[in-house]
Parts: sequence; C-alpha cells; structure tokens
Amino acid sequence: MVSETMKEAAKIISDAEYMVALTGAGVSRESNVPTFRGADGLWRNYDAMELATPHAFARNPKLVWEWYTWRQGLIAECELNPAHTTIADWEANGVLNHLITQNVDGLHRRAGSENVLEVHGDLWATKCISCDYQGRLDSPAEGIPICPECNNMLRPDVVWFGESLDSRIMTRVHEELASADVCLVIGTSALVQPAASFPLVVKHSGGKILEFNVERTPLTPASDVHVSGKVGEILPKIDKLLTNLS
Repeated sequence: MVSETMKEAAKIISDAEYMVALTGAGVSRESNVPTFRGADGLWRNYDAMELATPHAFARNPKLVWEWYTWRQGLIAECELNPAHTTIADWEANGVLNHLITQNVDGLHRRAGSENVLEVHGDLWATKCISCDYQGRLDSPAEGIPICPECNNMLRPDVVWFGESLDSRIMTRVHEELASADVCLVIGTSALVQPAASFPLVVKHSGGKILEFNVERTPLTPASDVHVSGKVGEILPKIDKLLTNLS
C-alpha cells in the first residue's frame, strides 16, 4: 500500500536539486547485521565495547583482530536488502548525490554505492599504525594484517571509542550538507552525535528532511515528512512512485 506520506516524499525527491542521504543501523538491521550491543555484545565473554578501543588494540592486537575477523565473517554472510540496492540505484540514476552513513559493515559499497562517506569508518578497511598506508580487505582477516609498505601492524580503519571522527571526512560531510536542499534520513535513531545533527544543517539552510524509520525519533519533529515502516519496504515503493513522476 502506498500512503499519502510516501507520495509526498516522492514529490520532494523528484523536485530536489541536490539530495544527500544519512543512513543508520536500521538499514543494516534489515540485513540481519548484528549490532554488537546489548544481547549481541558478548564475544568469548568479552564486552564488545571494551574491545573497540585503542587501549585494547595496544594491549592485545591479536585478540582485537580475532574479534574483527569474526565480525567480518558474519557480515560476509549477510545479504543486501532492498534499501541498500534502491539507494545505490538512486545514485547511479542521478537522483541521489551523496550518501553519508553511520554503518561500518560496508554493505552500501557492496550494493554499488560509490559516493559514500563513512563517518564511523569501514570494517573492511585497514590503516597502518605507523605510516600513511590505507587498504581494504576482500575477505575476513587472517591473523594480524601487516602493512605492505613498512611491515608494521594494520588496524581496522574504524572509529574506536575514545577517538575523534576523521576530520577529512567530516569536512566533506559538511560540504555535502551545505550543497543539499533535501536530506533523506534512513533507518537511524537520531541519537548518536554528531550524525544526528547532520540533517538539521540542511534544514537550517532552507532544505527539507525526509525521515524513513520504523518509529519516531528525536528528529521527527523537524522532518518535513516522516514515513513509518521498514526502510527495505518503503524505499522501493517510493522508487516506483518516482518512475511515475518522471
């Protein structure tokens, strides 16, 4: 069933001059990606949130990499959902200009999205602890990956607890937000800062916020349109409406 809010959202998307999207855990959840918090937060009796720190890596890099290898193995088995593929199609067709994501699972890239800014990093990306080398794994890591340039250890290129977000990525994020007249907010709880405030940058510049989520969030009152439901079901329906509008 297509609701009036879906039709309203499709019209705004169709009229957008420069559109960005912000995605969160809700998109990954529909592909059964574990959150590693709450009930999923224990691995071999270790608290996952204690492993995702610079201190944990410095103390026991082998243990931290074993945890990330396990996570990569789980995610490798996860299937893309229609939200991932619709977002990628919108970019390919020029509907969506840039994607900003809080997710680290790499599923947006697997789906074909290319203009992606991963504010919390990427579980499959690596960086050297000594030099400027950055790489990417095609399969789960085996042992501790070694830098091909200086032979030191590589670490997961994700933002750990106690670390700041990458200033280069954040600069690009704000450039995209400054250019946008529409921001899609897809499957995010709008609780984690600073990402929760990204859509408000667009709003304060006179743009519009379209929120798609299974429930209301702190961002809902500021949204021009809120469509309630699973994003993997909502986005394909809106895509069909866009086809009719074109």
